[in-house]
Amino acid sequence: MKKTFRIEDLECAHCAAKMEDAIKKLDGVHSASVNFLLQKLTIDAEDEHFDEIVQQAVAICRKIEPDCHVCV
Repeated sequence: MKKTFRIEDLECAHCAAKMEDAIKKLDGVHSASVNFLLQKLTIDAEDEHFDEIVQQAVAICRKIEPDCHVCV
């Protein structure tokens, strides 16, 4: 399954790159991208674990940049 989420208050391009790298390392993720300019997160991951992977991705984003919010 592939889905795109809006990110609010992402203020750092370097942080966006760190988020993308960390999300790509999650089990079950086929690909992930964080677009700083568009404020978007796109995840392509296994269907059966997609919700769990999204929750982990949101946690990663909050850990790297606590003020940003992924609109799930």
